[in-house]
This record gives sequence, C-alpha cells and structure tokens, in this order.
Amino acid sequence: MYTAFFKHQWMGFWRSRGKGGVIAVQLVMGFVVLYLVCFSILVGYNMESIIKEVFPGKDVLMVFNGMILYYFAIDFLVRLQLQELPTLAIVPYLHLNITKNKLISFLNLSALFSIFNIIPVLVFFPFAVLKMSTDYGLFSFIMYLLTILSLVIFNNYAALYFKRLSIENLKMALIGFLFLCTIGALEYFKVFSIASLSNTVFLAIILHPLIALFFVFMATSIFAVNTRYLRSHLYLEELKSAAEQKTSTDYPFLDRFGEAGVLLALEIKLILRNKRPRSTALKCLLFLFYGILFYKQEVLDANQFWILLFPAVFMTGNLTMIYGQLMFGWQSAEFDGLLANKINMKAFFKAKFLLFTISSTILTVIVSLYGLMSWKILLVQFAAYFYNIGISSVIVLYFATISYKAVDLSRGSIMNMQGATLSRMLLSFPMLLSPYIIYFPLSLIFNPFIALLGLTIFGLTGLLTQGFWIKLLIKEFNKRKYKIATGFREK
Repeated sequence: MYTAFFKHQWMGFWRSRGKGGVIAVQLVMGFVVLYLVCFSILVGYNMESIIKEVFPGKDVLMVFNGMILYYFAIDFLVRLQLQELPTLAIVPYLHLNITKNKLISFLNLSALFSIFNIIPVLVFFPFAVLKMSTDYGLFSFIMYLLTILSLVIFNNYAALYFKRLSIENLKMALIGFLFLCTIGALEYFKVFSIASLSNTVFLAIILHPLIALFFVFMATSIFAVNTRYLRSHLYLEELKSAAEQKTSTDYPFLDRFGEAGVLLALEIKLILRNKRPRSTALKCLLFLFYGILFYKQEVLDANQFWILLFPAVFMTGNLTMIYGQLMFGWQSAEFDGLLANKINMKAFFKAKFLLFTISSTILTVIVSLYGLMSWKILLVQFAAYFYNIGISSVIVLYFATISYKAVDLSRGSIMNMQGATLSRMLLSFPMLLSPYIIYFPLSLIFNPFIALLGLTIFGLTGLLTQGFWIKLLIKEFNKRKYKIATGFREK
C-alpha cells in the first residue's frame, strides 16, 4: 500500500503542468542538500579539532554537550518555518476502502524523510563514535546516541504538531511566540543558559545512562499526540470550508486611496477571515526577535552594518516576503472572475504595494524598540524599511507573476500542505541579498553610513517611480495571466 502511495505521488509530479519549474527548483534544492550533507559529515568528523580551535583551553566534551540542546532549539525554530508537512494528497483516498491507520502511518513515515533529520545524525554521531565509544563504555555510548536520536524525532513531530495546531488555533501560535521570546530574552540577558543546561543533562546521561529513557518517552509521547491529532481530524468534513463568517469590517481610512483602497480592504478581509492567510500573517511576529541574535555591541562599535542589514531587511519586510510570494495564489479561487470582470490592474497592483507599505511600516515601528540598544540600529532598520517598500516589494511582486501555485483557502489545517517550504525560501534570496549589491560598493568607496544613505535613496527612488514599476508588472502579468489561471485550476 505504501508503495502505491509513493507511485501515485510520483505520477502526479510528472503529470503536473508546471513540472518544468518544479524540476529546476528540485535540482537547486538537491545541490543544497548535497552540500549540507557533505558539510555536516566534514564537521562531524572534525568536531574535536574545531572545538579546540574555537574554544582553546576548554574541555572538548563539555563544549560539545553544551551545543546539543542549543542546536535542537535553533533546529525547532527553523523547522517551524521550513519543514514541509507530509506532501501526500490524501483527500482522494479518504472515501476508499483504506484503513485510517494506514493513511496516518504513511503520513508519519513520510515526515521522517527530511534533511532536518539527517544533519544532526551526521554532525553528532561521528564525534560520539570517535570520542565516547572507547572512553565511557558501550552502554553509555549507546544511550547517548539514543538521546540525540530521540531529540531528532521529538523535534520532527513537535514542529509538525505545532504548525498544525497554530493554524487551527491562533492563540496557540501567540502563546508559542511569547514563550520563544521569553526564552530568547532570558538567554540574551544571561538569566538562563541553554548551553549550561545542555552540558548538565548530557553529562548526567554519560554517568547515569538510564536517564536517556526520559527522552525516549518524550519522543514516543509527541509521536502519539501527533498521531491522535491526525486521527481525530482525518475526515472529509475537516477538509471542507466552514461556514463563512459575516462581518461588516470597514476601513474608512483606506477610502482616500480610491479603487486601490477598496481592493486593499478586500485583501485585509481575506486575511482576517481565512485561516491560511491569517496564520501566515501571524507568523511574521515570530521573526521580530531575530535582532536578539544579530544585534551585538561589538558589531555596533565596529560599524559592521552589513551584519545587521540581513535581519533588518527580514524583520521590517517579512510579511512582504512570506505573504507576498503567493500574492496571486491567495485569490486563486476567484482568479478567473478577476480576469473576466476586467478589473483595473493598475489599482490591483497599487493595492498590493499599499499592503506591503502599511505592513512594513507597522513592523518597523515595532522593531524600533531595538533602538534602545543603540541609535545605529535605527539607522540600519530605517534604511532597510525604505529599501523594502521601494525595491523589495517590486521584486516580490515580479516573482508572484511567475508563480502558478494555488492556495486553497477552504481546506482545513490538517491537510493544507501549502505552507512555507525550502523551495519558496529560495525565491526570497533576491530580496534578502540584493541590498548588499548597493551597500558593499558604497561602504568600500566611502563608509558604512554613506552606504546606508545610498540604500535609503535607492528605496525612495523606487517608491517615487512606483508608477513605472506598476506598468512593468502589469505587462509581465498580462504575458502570463492565462498560464497563472491554468495553474490555479489544477487540483
């Protein structure tokens, strides 16, 4: 039965209309995965030398133990953004004579085939084999590896469960966001140390190997919880849209923008009324504390603004990036109607620009709190803000015109596999890396402050010439609108 599922997925891939573009993305992802695998093996086998080089004079095992929980904490955050939910198109099988347990088992099994589950094994296992198998006894060695493997499995199913739960109940996403912010703040202000906790835990496992059974229990528990959640939601009714809520939300302040304001109001209502776009927009809040990881005093003192530019661009424009990449896909259900009604495309694109500008403005105001650390952070963030609303928004909307992937707003959370994935994140690189094309030359010729000024000027120029970019985007859209519509019709 499992072979048949894989075969159906394979056939569906080759029969899809847009397989050419998918193959290109898969090839790029394949090279990325191959690089990560080779790099992980290299790091794993040279871990002891790396630790001695980076942390001279410190005990190698203590440093290694301290890294493990740190790694899995970061791994969990990355999984929330990049790990795909199992990609089985399960709806056609639900009415067939296939037991629910088989479908759930396949979903759980397919979830294990992820690069996120391979990397920690390649990084941590070689060091453990070389260092611990002879020094601490076979039983301690086996239980040590079992603990790491249990953490891999725990993170795998915990991330999937949390993603499903956060889409179903936005309060859970907010609670998770506040929890992560609290942990990050405690770590940043040295109230709590993940590294110290990690070293204590794994040293205890070496001395008392049976402690590892607690982590095995954690892994099996989250697997059972995830399985129970799947079983309780695996019904056709869960995949149908709920009754539409009647709301009379109006936004009078948008009236000043004319037809574009009306379209923007409809876009906002779409976000607020549907689980998928609403949860996608809410995800943007998860990344507002990225500055804690990058904004360091030594970087500010050295005026190394290029290090700060990446998180600044991401934090002030993450809605543009995350929501904007599927900009037309959100309207896929009524896309044919938009074409048939001959909507004013200039107002249509202007509404998208307005959405990006308003969201970036709100996010910039929030992250301005980082300015309490240093006024230099404000300079970087405002430069990133103007670049996002002037240049990045154009880049994102251009990529949206070559995306033919529909977003089914009527699906329930459990089977909606159209979340953020690695393939979509690859399309974010131009937005994240393009500011450096402007920054580095100006910084080398003049200084970092002039480079930030140049970035701001480029952003303002893009904003002032927005009419030109709208015409260009309309031209590109008209070239591909029927391909987009055809792609949206595919199920």
